[in-house]
Amino acid sequence: MNKIVIALGGNALGNTPEEQMDRLESVAKIIVKLIKEGNKVVLTHGNGPQVGQIALAMEYSHQGEASTPAMPFAECGSMSQGYIGYQLQQALQDELERQKVKKDCVTVITQVLVDANDVAFENPTKPIGAFYTKEEADKLTKEKGYTFVSDAGRGYRRVVPSPIPIDIIESRVIKKLVDSDIVTIAVGGGGIPVIKKDKIELLEGIDAVIDKDLSSALLAKLIDADLLLILTSIDKVYIGYNTPNQKELSNLTVADAKKYIAAGEFAKGSMLPKIEACLNFVTGTSKTAIITSLDDAPLALENKAGTTIVGGN
Repeated sequence: MNKIVIALGGNALGNTPEEQMDRLESVAKIIVKLIKEGNKVVLTHGNGPQVGQIALAMEYSHQGEASTPAMPFAECGSMSQGYIGYQLQQALQDELERQKVKKDCVTVITQVLVDANDVAFENPTKPIGAFYTKEEADKLTKEKGYTFVSDAGRGYRRVVPSPIPIDIIESRVIKKLVDSDIVTIAVGGGGIPVIKKDKIELLEGIDAVIDKDLSSALLAKLIDADLLLILTSIDKVYIGYNTPNQKELSNLTVADAKKYIAAGEFAKGSMLPKIEACLNFVTGTSKTAIITSLDDAPLALENKAGTTIVGGN
């Protein structure tokens, strides 16, 4: 029996609650198949579109005479974890019932610790929310201290830092749940970013977005998972991607992955953080990470699909 952390790519989620629930039915079928094969499963997921929608709705409702209270971005992240977790739970529970599998499923609202002095806070890069005119962006910068960047001529968009995850606050609880064979959904959207403040190190939420693959890899290490499975929109990892020299990689060593990173083979906004997450998990171990598409996940566990990254140095 393998203990697997499955990082679900944002492509598997929808832009509306109805679209998302629709897509999660096919996700649930794949996950339940892996569960029926005897695997203990932790499911993580992205939240990019959803947290942006929530933050925008909260900002809009805060305007005008009958405004609601302002909502910090960390709280918006927690709302997205609950919303997506609820729908994932329901889809999984329904599919488990259809297939007559007696298994409990739970979502853990997860906080992820970052360093308040991470250099990412000096250079916010992660775009969130809506597009604004320059005048609107300047006004919000003055009023709220937000950082905006011009986005491909479409307007100005708020950006927040993307710091490196260093600990997962609820990891011990998650490990207990998984070891008890409870299907667990955690670290949604990379987790709610928190820092430690004061001498007694109290936790405080902070405006940031953590890469969900990096958080998933950290969780996999902390709960002693056997395998990290990153599900994305493509079937395998490629070098020379979208060029005449494109080449698929079925197996990848740590050394080769580092060589390809140094050569700039993996795009920063897409494949690079996935490769880095896999390396964080397998380096110096005998464990395995796999990158593949949702549909190919069962075959990937049989080494018949996807890109397998094997541990070592």
